[in-house]
Amino acid sequence: MPTIHSMTGYASLSADVADGHLSLELRAVNNRFLEINFRMGEDLRVLEGALRERISAQVGRGKLECRINFLARSGANLPTTLDTSMLERLLQLAASAQRLAPDAKPLGLGELLRWPGVMGETAIDNEALQGAILGRMDALLADFNASRAREGEKLTALLLERLQAIRAQAMQLRPRVPEIVAMYRDKLQKRLVELAPDLAPERIVQEVALFAQRIDVDEELDRLLAHLAEVEHTLKKGGPAGKRLDFLMQELNREANTLGSKAGALDISHAAVDLKVLIEQMREQIQNIE
Repeated sequence: MPTIHSMTGYASLSADVADGHLSLELRAVNNRFLEINFRMGEDLRVLEGALRERISAQVGRGKLECRINFLARSGANLPTTLDTSMLERLLQLAASAQRLAPDAKPLGLGELLRWPGVMGETAIDNEALQGAILGRMDALLADFNASRAREGEKLTALLLERLQAIRAQAMQLRPRVPEIVAMYRDKLQKRLVELAPDLAPERIVQEVALFAQRIDVDEELDRLLAHLAEVEHTLKKGGPAGKRLDFLMQELNREANTLGSKAGALDISHAAVDLKVLIEQMREQIQNIE
């Protein structure tokens, strides 16, 4: 069953391979999109495409850093052969050049040995090393995703806790809505009669009805509860849900704002503020969800 994953995660792996010691590390923080950065030696850059493909197949969002370090065993990175025929030919060419330019500085031994092709292959089997890295990346990704899933479980528990607090606030307000509307209807009707005794009764009824409609928040509470149900469904469904949950937080905040603006009683006004605080707490946590 899919679970909620945090964008924050960490995993590392170390192993002894034939030519030395290999260490791999993945770490990530939240980000709007998937951004992968590699920290590894230039001789391993050939693997970047394959590694990027494997990571992006299992990670949807986040700023991810992949570190790969290889420490060769003593002597493993030294060349195993020397092309003496090429070195002799270089020396002959250098001697010829020296005769034409006697004032020029002669080639040193270090420069000769660094000439492409003079030194043979090192003892390190690069193909085997690359295979070892790719072979261990799947295990590293499994540990990495397990850490993100554990963090996702904690985030889900926190969000469900606040969701229940919002739902409890809404359920407490619901029975108060008809009472508040009726109270303000009676108060307004009496006030209009006092201030405008000549006003037609049907006009008073009309004005009272319009005001009662403006302060009735029953529809807002219905939409708020519907959004809460969708948030809970999304959390329990699992999988990549961060963008969907962020959108639902905007809708919840919209309803809380409307409740505050239409509040016809002090307790509804206070409840709207409490709802906005809880929704903002949820929104902050959702920024970490994939």
